[in-house]
Amino acid sequence: MSLFDHVEMLQRDRPWGRFLDAGTGVNSSLWSTGLTTESWTGVTAAPGHADQVRKVVGSRFRPQDRLVLGNWTDPNLLQGEVHDTVVADYLIGAVEGFAPYFQQSLLRRLRPMTGRRLYVIGLDPYVVGPAETDEARMVRRIGRFRDAVLMLADETPYREYPAEWALNALAGGGFKILSARRFPNRYKAKWVNGQLDMTLRRLPHLADQTLAQNFRETAEVIRKQALELCEARRGLRHGADYVIACEPVT
Repeated sequence: MSLFDHVEMLQRDRPWGRFLDAGTGVNSSLWSTGLTTESWTGVTAAPGHADQVRKVVGSRFRPQDRLVLGNWTDPNLLQGEVHDTVVADYLIGAVEGFAPYFQQSLLRRLRPMTGRRLYVIGLDPYVVGPAETDEARMVRRIGRFRDAVLMLADETPYREYPAEWALNALAGGGFKILSARRFPNRYKAKWVNGQLDMTLRRLPHLADQTLAQNFRETAEVIRKQALELCEARRGLRHGADYVIACEPVT
């Protein structure tokens, strides 16, 4: 079962109504614009993400739909609007790149905009904490290597928060928890290549190009070892995604 399938199961036969994709991207926009909604609003702080969404959604956009470029730290963003269904798809982690340390304020920010349901999709942190298997150690190694390069390239890595933090923050932000479930992850070759390829694209921005060349070589060593482990173990099992359903306390 995909995470979006689980959200649809939780929604059951309730109408989606006015729909807010609070941190839209390719995956969430493709899924949510395929639902029966009264209107669709997607928000992203990244112009590149906005371009990708416009490209993949294309003719699905209706006159009542809109894609908004903005940062949730802006108090005027969608001010006074209420949406029946709000989805925050990996937004807790992603917001770090645009508004560091804003995660708890973000959830409070979404509270008055949520008319009926808020669905939070998140990822338990995997670059910190114990790694007790070869697969777990490899996932953590890739994540730490990626984040180190991003920081040296003057970018801010995502900051993932565990489900327990999200549950506490939502409860403290005026939401009643209806459901919470974890989905164990198994990372495949596509993930390994995607993370390392993203890292390689940042290397030209490093001030020290000798170090960058060393990182290129290191990335390929990691890639080879990770892909071999993926094939041997049929993926890298480590960590979990989670889906939380909640509604505003009235």
